[in-house]
Amino acid sequence: MEGRLLLKNCAVFRADGRVRTGMAVVVEGNTIRRVAPDAQVPVLPGDWEVACRGRLVAPGLVDCHSHLVNGQLLPPTGPFLLLAPAERLERMVRVARLLTNEDVEALTRFAAARALRDGVTLVVEHLSCQDVAGGLAAQARAAETLGLRLVTSHSTHSLDGAPQAEAWLQANADFVRERREHPLVRGALGFHASYTCDHSLLTRVARLSRELDAPTVFHLAESEDDVTTTYSRHGQRVVPRLDALGLLNSRAIASYARSLDSGEAGRLQESGAFVALAPRGVRTLERGSDPMEAVLSRVHLVGLGTGGHGSLQEELLAALVGVLRIARAGRLPDVDGSLAHLLINGPAELCTRLFGLPSGNVEEGSIADLVVYDAVPPADPETGYSPHLLGQMSSSPVAWTVVDGRVCVREGQLLGHDYVELARAATDALHRVWTRARLGS
Repeated sequence: MEGRLLLKNCAVFRADGRVRTGMAVVVEGNTIRRVAPDAQVPVLPGDWEVACRGRLVAPGLVDCHSHLVNGQLLPPTGPFLLLAPAERLERMVRVARLLTNEDVEALTRFAAARALRDGVTLVVEHLSCQDVAGGLAAQARAAETLGLRLVTSHSTHSLDGAPQAEAWLQANADFVRERREHPLVRGALGFHASYTCDHSLLTRVARLSRELDAPTVFHLAESEDDVTTTYSRHGQRVVPRLDALGLLNSRAIASYARSLDSGEAGRLQESGAFVALAPRGVRTLERGSDPMEAVLSRVHLVGLGTGGHGSLQEELLAALVGVLRIARAGRLPDVDGSLAHLLINGPAELCTRLFGLPSGNVEEGSIADLVVYDAVPPADPETGYSPHLLGQMSSSPVAWTVVDGRVCVREGQLLGHDYVELARAATDALHRVWTRARLGS
């Protein structure tokens, strides 16, 4: 885009719950160059002016753990969720084998479009497919075409034998090398979970992560079955095992932290690992503790992830319920601060780690990953504090989404793409996959 992107007369979000009204935001290239009172920022020839009319401008949302493709293949509710994790994984692996690169690209395009329309500017993806090199390349093409910021990895496991796992991991590592400096799409090393990986595979992942200085993406402790299986096979719970293998560090992005005790949460904090929570799936454990409480009370680097189902707005509402439950018990005094950290501050630090750019603030020098919401927030004239700011972000439609300074959504519509056609292509891909499944059964 030539010239500047100029957001006029907007209410600028601040992570401390305050809002600055009557502001203008100037974007040049991929960076926010100026944030000033609207009257001080004239429109220049060549500017793309966005008339915000008092609407809220906030940092883009980050889906800290997703399954853009695989989340569309199996249902998020119903009898499927009643299966044990190992049975669910077996079904997912069986279906993932049927994916072609064409299917991966079509499903990723639709999921990316849906994310952008929800105000998501960065997705951390965990893909399961047979052709790892082709699948990751297909996701990269889809993200670049739509304009979504993406960090993608393969959900490697050793259930089908070490030779295949090694080939998958090598292809994943090659993708990481190829995308090391890409402005929009990067690679991460992925493995499914502790209970699906033997020692040799995880040792290899840890070594490659150190050599490439690459992030790792994995499921931490999805359920008690995960913990029990790991202990029965290796004589350790999940967190101690991964820690001993060198996989808990500042490069780790761990999701589904549902079966932890406070000591394990403390170890995660010490390691500098990032934890992606999916509050809609959190269940109170039999021993009476809440895994969400253990993480929020101990781990500094946390954010929200969808797991490929639903939206971040839905996860935020579930987080609100969980945080209020913990706060009412007197164990979490700062409700607003915890929610802001889950939605904005923690994910912003993750984005900065992954891309090396300042993010998470609407201020000069920050990366231009921005969302304009169809909401005009109230603010106290003395303090600028808006007590309902996060609530408005979770319930208001997204008007504009800007990623790396590029407008991807304009007044609720994808820019340069037909959402219905993307949905149709994804439906056709799902039809092909399920046809192959029936013919192969």
